[in-house]
Amino acid sequence: MHKTITLKAPPSKSVSHRALLAAGLAGGTSVLENVLVSEDILRTRDCLAALGAKFSGDDSAPVVQGLGGRIKAPSLDPVKLDVGESGTTCRLLAAIVSAGQGSFEISGAGRMHERPIKSLGQSLEGQGVRFKYLGLDGCPPVRIESSGLPGGVVTVGLDESSQYLSGILLASTMATTSLVINIGGKKVVSWPYVHLTLQTMQRFGNPARLQTLQEGHWRHADPDQVQRVEPGKIRFVVHPGVLNPVRYRVEGDYSNASYLLAAGAVGEFPVEVSGLDLESRQGDRRILEILELMGAKISETKNGVMVSPARLHGVDLDMGTCPDLVPTVAVVASMATGTTRISNVAHLRIKESDRLAGVQQEVSRAGCRCGLKEDGLEIEPAELLRGSQVQFKTYGDHRMAMSLSLYELAGIQTALDNPACVNKSFPGFWEEWENIRRAYAGKGD
Repeated sequence: MHKTITLKAPPSKSVSHRALLAAGLAGGTSVLENVLVSEDILRTRDCLAALGAKFSGDDSAPVVQGLGGRIKAPSLDPVKLDVGESGTTCRLLAAIVSAGQGSFEISGAGRMHERPIKSLGQSLEGQGVRFKYLGLDGCPPVRIESSGLPGGVVTVGLDESSQYLSGILLASTMATTSLVINIGGKKVVSWPYVHLTLQTMQRFGNPARLQTLQEGHWRHADPDQVQRVEPGKIRFVVHPGVLNPVRYRVEGDYSNASYLLAAGAVGEFPVEVSGLDLESRQGDRRILEILELMGAKISETKNGVMVSPARLHGVDLDMGTCPDLVPTVAVVASMATGTTRISNVAHLRIKESDRLAGVQQEVSRAGCRCGLKEDGLEIEPAELLRGSQVQFKTYGDHRMAMSLSLYELAGIQTALDNPACVNKSFPGFWEEWENIRRAYAGKGD
């Protein structure tokens, strides 16, 4: 019986962002636990502090004195908000400060000044909010000027990101009157992340009401029961009200656990990952389903979930609800037999890197055939460069670095140009990965 490698999932980045933002807007003092400490999360915290929220205690367990549902620039000068390379911070915060009063200037680093937010700005124009782009049209840096959200109706398109909706949902708690949020555009991507926002709002005492269009009438619906999301047929209603302060514990992160779970599927040893909630609303929980579809054995354990090695095969996957998993799945697919087709992820081109082109380039560099499609990838396994050293490019993208590390388990001497970029979301990745390396180094014992 092969030994089992036991690892721990980091706290969820997506939930940490939302918990911090809700606590920062709440009226009173919230106590958060198991918050991820990473570059992106620190950007969210620092931006909230710049708006006037107070933080004490450890970064992983902060005590947050909220703003009481009121954001106001202290002077005529814009409040400077540095979001670094965090797209989540940028998009959610841009919507949130639109519910404030005054001028707010959001800037970032790296590729952030090429990542679009124009769709969000257009959605809020009817509320009297002004987005003034200071660089590329439609991208940060951006100056946002507002006298608050009066309420009424807004329409937001989710073709590029569901974060626009998540930001408006949180901001609507500060509107003067109730806000109806219609979903426009042609398609909806990354829908499960909206569930995380709804869950957070529920926990902090101001739940959004989801409605679906049925036979010409809007009817209330349970978000957990909505399987198909079509623009024009779904909307949200949020009544204004200050969020309540709470004690909140952040769950483990399926996005960042995906690399650890995948190691169990492609390697020689089963991998058990603790700290994951099997009932989580995280869209990237789908990594378990995908690995199982490809042939891996998935089992629940006392502490979490275990993935055991198996002969893997290619599959056809629509990954529009879980785009962050694409690098992981692409690397796993290159070690399987048969073709894997990944579709509905065109929006990966506007991530920290052009994540579609990057994955295609680096999977090909390992010796696999990987084709770039308009909205996805087609991966045809070939003989990998086992026993050779391959210099991989990360493009400064944390998800590229962590997924490419899986090639170590295929016998490739993996060299990354920027291994430190994992600090964006999973600063402890290399410590966890070292446990895998030690298991393989000692397999002859």
